[in-house]
Amino acid sequence: MRGATSGIALALSWLTVLPVRGPREVDRTAGRRAIAAAPLVGVLLGLGAAGLLWVLLRLGAAPALAGVLTVGALALATRGMHVDGLSDTADGLGCYGPPERAREVMGSGAAGPFGVVTLFVCLGAQALALGSLAESGLWVAVVCGPLAGRAAVVQACRRGNPPARPTGFGALVADTQPWWAALAWTAAVVVVSGWAGANWWQGPVCVVVALLGAAALTRHCIRRFGGVNGDVLGACIEVTTTVVLIGLTLHG
Repeated sequence: MRGATSGIALALSWLTVLPVRGPREVDRTAGRRAIAAAPLVGVLLGLGAAGLLWVLLRLGAAPALAGVLTVGALALATRGMHVDGLSDTADGLGCYGPPERAREVMGSGAAGPFGVVTLFVCLGAQALALGSLAESGLWVAVVCGPLAGRAAVVQACRRGNPPARPTGFGALVADTQPWWAALAWTAAVVVVSGWAGANWWQGPVCVVVALLGAAALTRHCIRRFGGVNGDVLGACIEVTTTVVLIGLTLHG
């Protein structure tokens, strides 16, 4: 129980701006526990997003504006780390050269054209989708997006996915999650998503497609960068969240 509690505390410390103090010594065991608890952080962020959207719509904000403000609030709540990781990953995948060169581009601190366009598309799509879902009263769908994004992190850190470097965030969390942990969180998100769409099957289909896409993205990044790092995890979160939210707005 103490290990689980410390894992949740570290996950909140790593993945949000909440003033939560994690364990003093952070090793791979602590990292494994924190990543296993990441979807719980997704639930918290999703509930916060739903609450903010509800308030903004009741105040008379247009759905699109409410979505933009909510995406901005989520970025602030996560220190902008995930959107930064998405931008860096896009720039790294868009450059030429060996893995060392790609990692150098990712760590440069500047956003290149690939990163800027990717951010514009993903964050814009999230904002419009959130506004549309809130307007339709699909509040479970609003929570499901951030939840699925953090479940993708558990999947990306499963055993067999090595870190890109022997040091850094990736070295603490990559290759730490047993297959059953990734499968358990995937199943949990699929079950929750059954209440997220206009039809009972829509949410599960969106989640499965998004997580399969995240798995393919992770494998490609491992080939391109030599392994998993924090930027790749951020990209998995944002891409998965975007795909799920877009899918849940469809009413075909």
